[in-house]
Amino acid sequence: QVQLVESGGDLAQPGGSLRLSCTASGDIFKVFAWGWYRQAPGNQRDLVAMDDNGSINYAEFVQGRFTISRDNTKNTAYLQMTSLKSEDTAIYYCYAQVTTTRSTDAYWGRGTQVTVSS
Repeated sequence: QVQLVESGGDLAQPGGSLRLSCTASGDIFKVFAWGWYRQAPGNQRDLVAMDDNGSINYAEFVQGRFTISRDNTKNTAYLQMTSLKSEDTAIYYCYAQVTTTRSTDAYWGRGTQVTVSS
């Protein structure tokens, strides 16, 4: 069993920055892919950024402002968010594709709230 726990969500001012973290724990052999998604009230869950074993992609609406990174020694992923806008307000969810001693599966965290407001 694998658990993902996000942290770092907070209230930020427009133009400000936040860094989200997501740590995986449990029976982990390797985390192949890390992703960050977000969901605002009434909206679908959208991909923000994905690091698929080193191949990185960003949603157009965060391109140039957000950066995904990973620390394989800590089984942790980060999302550095800069130049925040009010429309970035959402619950941010961590996603990971994890190989354990038994199988490879996708896992989700419970989310962390990011609110951008003056």
